[in-house]
Amino acid sequence: MKRKKYVVVLGDGMADEPIESLLGKTPLEFAKTPVLDRLSALSEIGMVHTIPEGMKPGSDTANLSVLGYDPKKYYSGRSPLEALSIGVPMKDTDVALRCNIVTVSDGDEPFEEKVIIDHSSGEISTEDCSVLLEAVKKELENETYQFYAGTSYRHCLIWDHGSVIELTQPHDVLGQVIGQYLPADAKLLAMMKRSYEILADHPINIERKKQGFHPANCCWFWGAGTKPALSSFAEKNGLKGMMVSAVDLLKGIAVGAGMGVAYVEGANGGLHTNYEGKVQAALEALRDGYDFVYIHVEAPDEMGHQGSVEKKVQAIEYLDQRVIGPLTKALEEEGTDYRLLVMPDHPTPIRVRTHTAESVPYLLYDSASPKKESWHYNEKEAAKSGNYVALGHTMIAKLLA
Repeated sequence: MKRKKYVVVLGDGMADEPIESLLGKTPLEFAKTPVLDRLSALSEIGMVHTIPEGMKPGSDTANLSVLGYDPKKYYSGRSPLEALSIGVPMKDTDVALRCNIVTVSDGDEPFEEKVIIDHSSGEISTEDCSVLLEAVKKELENETYQFYAGTSYRHCLIWDHGSVIELTQPHDVLGQVIGQYLPADAKLLAMMKRSYEILADHPINIERKKQGFHPANCCWFWGAGTKPALSSFAEKNGLKGMMVSAVDLLKGIAVGAGMGVAYVEGANGGLHTNYEGKVQAALEALRDGYDFVYIHVEAPDEMGHQGSVEKKVQAIEYLDQRVIGPLTKALEEEGTDYRLLVMPDHPTPIRVRTHTAESVPYLLYDSASPKKESWHYNEKEAAKSGNYVALGHTMIAKLLA
């Protein structure tokens, strides 16, 4: 007898608020999503609260929740999870920090008066950003501070015998003067200032500006935390799990939980990621003995941070047409008995261009027992359904039931 398969398709930051230019609809309501429309008429929909009370809304805490890990118990910081994904050897006395290479204004104003323009430096390529990080490493790396390259603009700093200090997420202060959000720690602040001096006139950034792209001109430290200790996903759930994501954070959660990690060429966390490659990786994992796959798509979140209504709608349509469509078609053609959960981890409303802690809509489909409903998958109808999961980390039990 074939084992049942379980699939999560996570549209990062997909939930939003009604937008005037979309005729008062959310991007999820407005987007053309024929596959989700078909599935929602056969599924349970509802709302789930992924961010525990008192915790910051982020992809770290929210995705831990979706995977069944109570963030209040398991969360030790975002950066340590990312460090796991790129093989950073953390000691118990280390503190990991995210090192974004961001775009700040490049006028003659003092560093504290600069404005943060883009937290992703125009979705810079991993290749270009790794060169920029090497330039920073040559001057700033020592026995206490070690830099490690990640994906695109997302890198890691390990601070030997460091402190878990309060640091601001760059995507929370887009368009704002950075002075009040800079680190209180004098050494981290000095490193950020020096990184700007190193990167502002780097040949890669001179060329990026010529081509009309944002320069990647400043290191921004945030997300401090200590070495994580997640329990085994397989032991918790009796399932062999695979993570399919371009994002180091999600890969790190998977490594910490003892899950497999698929590496998909061309998967970059942006709008034009390799959607088809992610589907293929998920299907191959299910054929190769994995019981559970988690397909994470970062694009809706990135477009929310950019404040682009049009591109966020497009990201959701790509998720529908290039991920959920071919995935479910292949599973059905192969006669696979499966349960599918589609949801965001948190909202990333265009209005604020950052994460919020409101509940998000979920869709739960079972190929063996489809329902007969008349609703569509979006925030409004999911809220009207009356189905509500108050503790996000219990959602996986609903999927696996």
